[in-house]
Amino acid sequence: MPMTSDIRKVAFLGDYLPRKCGIATFTTDLRCAVAAEFPAMLCPVVPVNDLAEGYDYPAEVRFEIAEQDLPSYLRAADFLNITDVDVVCVEHEFGIFGGPAGSHVLALLRELRMPIVTTLHTILREPNEEQRRVMRELIRLSTRLVVMSERGREFLRDIYHAPESKIDLIPHGIPDMPFADPNYFKDEFEVAGKQVLLTFGLLSPNKGIEFALRALPDILREFPNVIYIVLGQTHPNLLRDEGEAYRLSLERLAKDLGVQKNVVFFNRFVELEELMRFIGAADIYLTPYLTEAQITSGTLAYAFGAGNAVVSTPYWHAAELLTAERGKLVPFRDAKAIAVAVVELLRDETLRHTMRKNAYKLGRDMVWSRVAQLYAKSFEQARQDHSFVGRKSSPIKTLDEQPGQLPELKLDHLFRMSDSTGIFQHASFTVPNFAEGYCTDDNARALVLALMLQKLGHDSPQLGTQAATYAAFLNHAFDRERGRFRNFMSFDRRWLEEIGSEDCQGHALWALGLCVSQAGQGSFQMLAAQLFEQALPVASEFASPRAWAFTLIGIDEYLRRFSGDRRASQIRESLTAKLMQRYADAATEEWHWFEEVVSYANAKLPHAMILNGRCLNNTAMLELGLKTLRWLIKIQTSDAGSFRPIGSNGFFPRGYERAIFDQQPIEAQATVSACIEAYHATGDMFWVAEARRAFEWFLGRNDLGLALYDSTTGGCRDGLHMDRLSQNQGAESTLAFLLSLAEMQALQNALTSFKESSAG
Repeated sequence: MPMTSDIRKVAFLGDYLPRKCGIATFTTDLRCAVAAEFPAMLCPVVPVNDLAEGYDYPAEVRFEIAEQDLPSYLRAADFLNITDVDVVCVEHEFGIFGGPAGSHVLALLRELRMPIVTTLHTILREPNEEQRRVMRELIRLSTRLVVMSERGREFLRDIYHAPESKIDLIPHGIPDMPFADPNYFKDEFEVAGKQVLLTFGLLSPNKGIEFALRALPDILREFPNVIYIVLGQTHPNLLRDEGEAYRLSLERLAKDLGVQKNVVFFNRFVELEELMRFIGAADIYLTPYLTEAQITSGTLAYAFGAGNAVVSTPYWHAAELLTAERGKLVPFRDAKAIAVAVVELLRDETLRHTMRKNAYKLGRDMVWSRVAQLYAKSFEQARQDHSFVGRKSSPIKTLDEQPGQLPELKLDHLFRMSDSTGIFQHASFTVPNFAEGYCTDDNARALVLALMLQKLGHDSPQLGTQAATYAAFLNHAFDRERGRFRNFMSFDRRWLEEIGSEDCQGHALWALGLCVSQAGQGSFQMLAAQLFEQALPVASEFASPRAWAFTLIGIDEYLRRFSGDRRASQIRESLTAKLMQRYADAATEEWHWFEEVVSYANAKLPHAMILNGRCLNNTAMLELGLKTLRWLIKIQTSDAGSFRPIGSNGFFPRGYERAIFDQQPIEAQATVSACIEAYHATGDMFWVAEARRAFEWFLGRNDLGLALYDSTTGGCRDGLHMDRLSQNQGAESTLAFLLSLAEMQALQNALTSFKESSAG
């Protein structure tokens, strides 16, 4: 008999089939179950796409979100607000939404006017800072929170301090299939007369299948007719990054163990109906995951609820579900224990069938029709809670409340200026100037940009290739005997000096430190770590304050991953002490600066002070950085209120007039970066406004009212002269703009996700 509900329209937000992942399967199954159980309820879907081309979705998909495109989340919020949705049901997993720790979804949720019911598929016991921040905000924005295990409820309450009153425990749904003898299904898979072990799901190294394979020789000695079926294709992310290396390693292991005749790999993503026939044919389901940190397992729920006897490692979901003779738990990474458990169950048919019946009986509370009813109760409670608490009635915002528009990222000129050696220094208009060759300074900055863009989700094969090229340039530039980087290289790949500048070394250390902290595990990170370690010691001998500053920024990134490196910490302390002493020697009541002249890349000096003051909990250092940055901003503000960087045609010596022209893009970039760091250190929106003002210098808010950024090429002009723009678009200027844009985008993402509004 159809169920009824006061809820007329529920929108489901998450991955959706035909995208191949566990969340997509869950969202699809839940949506279909609710629609079937409550025929009068409308159930549109808003999926998140990880591919630019999207997927061939069914008709219920009404609006699509691009994973890394924050504005598309805001457009989705507008769509949901104007289409009379009663409740939004969110399927949350950190890896499916864009932004740091998936924070983009918070921007969407903040704009919604209706109640939000969020299913938490992963609840981390030891989150990092970004994950904890996202989870707390998600808890705050959600009207109800759904967990699938008692352990999940405990984590929410004890780790994230979620109110007990807004948590609903609803089990992972399963298909409703009859309790049947496995022999009924075996003919279809040509395993009649065999004892069948099954593992299914997307393949990845954390599944521990190699330990199940290593258990097979012991199992086969007593039960030679055993067949082990591994069902599922390689996880799409793993396939993209590493290909089929993991599957091939499993196949090689099976051959090395001599069990290849007893192992079957089905390398495909199967639909529900076929999956249930595979589960039906299994005598024992194996889930040998490697670590306990899995709060929910859909594959375990399916196999368990269908009445499989289960042998599993004690990850959180399994440890909770497989009690009271409903399954067998074995230690992690223990092939012998798996073999013993499987043999015992195959030997003792009575015990095996008792487990099956106990699991199937409990599974009746997990069938999708029952789960749909529990979700409907959560939806109704959410609407009551939402009405009681109250929420804003209009999504309309004034211009001051909206995030400022940023130009669209365009990398055409960056790629035009780059070849298989690195990035060219200069351009004649928009054409690379081969005669000027390359330099380490620019290749280091280009590598920093590539890493920033990859973190923002703007990844592409071409960007990845160029990142590797820029890193290769740094590797080639390093003279290991001297511990120094060479800087200038001719077009025919000849080094033009034996030792580069101190600033060049600082730029390289900045890029390498970022590589270490951000790049994934592997040779790229290992190379960066080795170069950083070899290149760092000479920095303690430098005399250039800017080289100190660049090095300090690099050290901070490096220590994010290797915080126990004593030498790096000591050099950081030494360089910050030198920078503070420089200020003490040069500053007066009117001159709040580190030198007798304000010259180039000026904001990097207070930037280093602010960053390290924050990280070292050194209040005096932090306050000095903020003080000098405020002073620098003051002297770099025109009467009209626009950003006016110190001109390179004379700079600003103490006691003399400051040079107004030629204004260089590197000054705007350094100021943007320093102001953003000041905001992160203080939370003061003043710094956001100043970062925006400095960034708008590129867009025409300057002394000539002319844009240095060229939207047709994606490049940036080299400078602002007294009467004109430079028409050349070299590497330093283009990288300055693109770095500023990347940092402003990251800032805007954070502001939109975590705050009600931004300034500027």
